[in-house]
Amino acid sequence: MIGKVDIKSRTGIYFLGIGGIGMSALARYFNSLNIPVAGYDRTETRLTRALVEEGMNVHYDDAVAEIPAVFKADVSREQALVIYTPAMPATSAELGYFKDSGYRVLKRAEVLGMIAGEGACIGVAGTHGKTTVTSMIAHIMYASGVSSNTFLGGISANYGTNHIQSGDGQLVIAEADEYDRSFLFLHPNTAVVTSVDADHLDIYEDVASMTETYIDFTNNVVDGGVLLLSEGVYDSVGNRVNADAELLTYSIEGATDYVAEGVRILEGSYTFDVRTPNGVMTTVALSMGGRHNIENAVAAIAVADKHGVPHEEIKSALGSYIGVKRRFELVNPSGPVIYIDDYAHHPSEISSALSSVKELYPGKKLTVLFQPHLFTRTRDFAEDFGKSLSEADRLLLLDIYPAREQPIDGVTSALIFDHVKLGDKLLCNKENAIEMIDFDKTDVLLTLGAGDIDQLVKPISQHIKTLN
Repeated sequence: MIGKVDIKSRTGIYFLGIGGIGMSALARYFNSLNIPVAGYDRTETRLTRALVEEGMNVHYDDAVAEIPAVFKADVSREQALVIYTPAMPATSAELGYFKDSGYRVLKRAEVLGMIAGEGACIGVAGTHGKTTVTSMIAHIMYASGVSSNTFLGGISANYGTNHIQSGDGQLVIAEADEYDRSFLFLHPNTAVVTSVDADHLDIYEDVASMTETYIDFTNNVVDGGVLLLSEGVYDSVGNRVNADAELLTYSIEGATDYVAEGVRILEGSYTFDVRTPNGVMTTVALSMGGRHNIENAVAAIAVADKHGVPHEEIKSALGSYIGVKRRFELVNPSGPVIYIDDYAHHPSEISSALSSVKELYPGKKLTVLFQPHLFTRTRDFAEDFGKSLSEADRLLLLDIYPAREQPIDGVTSALIFDHVKLGDKLLCNKENAIEMIDFDKTDVLLTLGAGDIDQLVKPISQHIKTLN
């Protein structure tokens, strides 16, 4: 196992899949330590270009010849570290080279676990909400002067990065990813579980198997640590989690240890009070949409409160929190068309996003442009997707974004389309999507998906600005 000194004394770190949101956060961490960083990714993106601008060497052909010479030197076999994402295919030429040539090759989750194990760790898990909660905690700690090192699964709008460091960074704040059971490498002092809904059924046999893995995660909390569960998670698994941790719960208007009360809406923002074991925090302001984000904020407040951050400092920090890119992001905040972009790619996330829009903008016509993510997820949840998308007034449905998967016979966007109970629905592709949006009949436009639909955000926004 690579220890504290050893992991930071590597002559170089090479990433296979460096452009992934979790991988790039690690790359930025090692780069901040002035360790040479290089890597491969399949596609050039805004994120990989940012890594290059920050001094990292990135290429886009999976070929041994593209690996920088310094990583192929004999000394590198002993002193370099190769980190790969589970999304890398087993047939990768570069992955095969490193494994066959005697390099130390580790999964991203293993390395994150090693870094987190060097000090205290806050781990945030859950099918939905973990990126937002993690970023909220990071922002509160940063604004309050708490030394911390945060690894995010999204780009913080406040800091423009997915790796946020304050001071010596001994407190690690990590988004704990359930995919491939990655979060089991973490042993947090404080753990949050936001939700446990069926997902990643390509990895887990069924919902019960996934739930058991979340319970395993709670049992990784160090003895005497803190385990914070949303009300829904507690109702499902509260009697089966780590008995040696302090168990706390949170909710909106529920019977929990931390609870948001008196929620008010003012010009697209929320104000609410939070009842805590240490008193009531009044008039907390959250300047971002989505009622689910109130519950996310309560989770972040609870963690900060347990870490001794004064209530006034927590309130002040949340008042300046502006969110995570592609998490209910208000791209165009006013007419002629209000435009919101969100990462939602699971039926329950979509329902939450649509209900939030309707709460904030009652009576306005809502058009949704959705890109399904993964063939397996489309196959497993087609009917649920159809039900959640039927809450829109108009739907445009893109082709499936495959990500790490190969096509599955008979699995296309049409599976979802057939379950949508709307008269106004269309199948489209990225090339013709903008021209198929009927802006004259749209008050609010919501783009949804975890694939490359983000490439449409800028052109859609620019088009809206040309409208009268």
